[in-house]
Amino acid sequence: MRKVNFSNGEYYHIYNRGVDKRDVFCDEEDYLRFLESIREFNNIEVTISLYIREKMRQKGLYPNSVGAKHLQNLTYLVEFICYCLNPNHFHFIIKQLTNGGISEFMKRLGGGYTNYFNQKYDRSGSLFQGTFKAIHIDSNEYLLWLSGYVNGNAEIHKISNDKNNKWCSYQNYLSLKNKTFCNKEIILSQFKDMGEYEKYVDVVIKESGNRKDLEKYFIE
Repeated sequence: MRKVNFSNGEYYHIYNRGVDKRDVFCDEEDYLRFLESIREFNNIEVTISLYIREKMRQKGLYPNSVGAKHLQNLTYLVEFICYCLNPNHFHFIIKQLTNGGISEFMKRLGGGYTNYFNQKYDRSGSLFQGTFKAIHIDSNEYLLWLSGYVNGNAEIHKISNDKNNKWCSYQNYLSLKNKTFCNKEIILSQFKDMGEYEKYVDVVIKESGNRKDLEKYFIE
């Protein structure tokens, strides 16, 4: 039984890793598919399977222009604040927008991506380690610190020290890439400029190993 009750307008730290700590992103195509799934499944209406859609496109039954138009008319289930995708786990900070939005979104995302991954790598069974983990973000201080933890997560785990890591929202926060599905303003509006936020994230990265009060929330 999940201990967290999701409420509209509240922020949550969502995370999970591969079963047996296995990699869930093995190449660039996997990362891109997961990001595409995030965008496509975040819709209150039932979304067509990405696998079926691709087959329809190959047969000329689903024009490429439909996807772009479709994304402009979504009623979102959740609002993304930031994310980081690492080889064997992921982190999100999201806000629930509709009743049951987080649970429905994560069910679609986990199921859809697992189906894609299993077919691609000729495997079966669960890909992720049980039900996704969720922690209610109950203060602004915690929200800010977590944004630094998620945006700096690849560096914290020594996976990458490149702030232009394309599998993380941090590049968007530093305007290294403008287009994003994340709402950055709730975080950046609390800093003088992006440079000040970058310094804040650097502090979080350095101190992350010393936050004993928060370590139970994170995947190692």
